[in-house]
Amino acid sequence: MIHLKGSCHCGQVEFEFDSETPVPFMRCYCSICRKTSGGGGYTVNLMGLSKTLVVSKGSDKIKSYRAIKDKTKPAAEQQLCQDRFFCPQCASFLWAYSDEWKQWIYPYASAIDTPMKPPPATASIMLDSAADWADPRRQPRRAELNQMFDEYPDFSLEMWHKEHGELV
Repeated sequence: MIHLKGSCHCGQVEFEFDSETPVPFMRCYCSICRKTSGGGGYTVNLMGLSKTLVVSKGSDKIKSYRAIKDKTKPAAEQQLCQDRFFCPQCASFLWAYSDEWKQWIYPYASAIDTPMKPPPATASIMLDSAADWADPRRQPRRAELNQMFDEYPDFSLEMWHKEHGELV
């Protein structure tokens, strides 16, 4: 068991919980995770014990969103998925919770402040829902095609597009 602490970007919300599964290894590419979490087209969640969740700051600030699992179904057949809790000030997603699995919370790895070790392996799920631009099966694998920078690179978004013949 490990004790983890997390917060939102603006600092209005802080929380902590215990976890038996603290390694951020699984990337979910479902349309809900992709659209609510932004960024890389996926979400990484951990799992924590819901009975250990303590909101140490900003409990009155937290909002939640409950997405429809499949919007293509008629309204009478639609089901809601778990609640996603977030800070309305900075829009940081904090954790998810489902009545179906009351013993667990699913904190977003991006909200965790406690140092976590890199996973020894990763898993990508819900790839049938992945956006083409984010689908890991379509990403370049060669190291020279994956530039990495400790900070901002010395080129702009426009410069990259020009260099790669993608400027429209």
